Amino acid sequence: MKTLKLSRLAMVAGTVVAMATAAWAQGEPKRVIVVSLEDRKLGLVEDGQVKKVYSVAVGKPSTPSPVGTFTIERRVANPTYHHGGKSIPPGPGNPVGTRWMGLSKHGYGIHGTNEPKSIGKAASHGCIRMAKADLEELYGLVAEGDTVELVGERNEETAQLFGNGQNPGAAGTVQTAMAAQAAGGVQSAARSAVHEANGTEKANPAVLVAAALVTSL
Repeated sequence: MKTLKLSRLAMVAGTVVAMATAAWAQGEPKRVIVVSLEDRKLGLVEDGQVKKVYSVAVGKPSTPSPVGTFTIERRVANPTYHHGGKSIPPGPGNPVGTRWMGLSKHGYGIHGTNEPKSIGKAASHGCIRMAKADLEELYGLVAEGDTVELVGERNEETAQLFGNGQNPGAAGTVQTAMAAQAAGGVQSAARSAVHEANGTEKANPAVLVAAALVTSL
């Protein structure tokens, strides 16, 4: 079990470092949206910093939210809702609210709701629901192509972002500690990169973003 855990964390570290390095080389911030389905929380991580944490509604047991890594494929302001041959125009009665962020998993997205009391509960048909003000704020902070991680059960990564279910959002700025055993020496590389960047340039976000998703053992 320990070996499997280390291997999984090493794979996550390597993948995120590679993705973030590519974004950094292009001079663009690397954004990752992390949703803990168990905590019913959504966190926006940008260049290794937890920028925002929101309460959300997730899929109910009969229609669970998917688990995995996806991307934002489509962003629509004031969408028209289509279902079962019916169309509902933008307005207070629109089930997806004022914004739609469609995921690479067809039929699923991050959106608003005309049932605000459902926020913080397992109540949706599988999508991630947000309160109107939170949704519109997040919509303005993300872009098509951004990564979305939907995590089914609370783990080391979500605990670092949201706390242990008792104090969500307490992580604030994500620590730069890496799992050296899991990442095969990534921790040493991270410390070196941060040290070398001190006083000249900001640390490589590849290191910081990886730290946002991989906790030390």
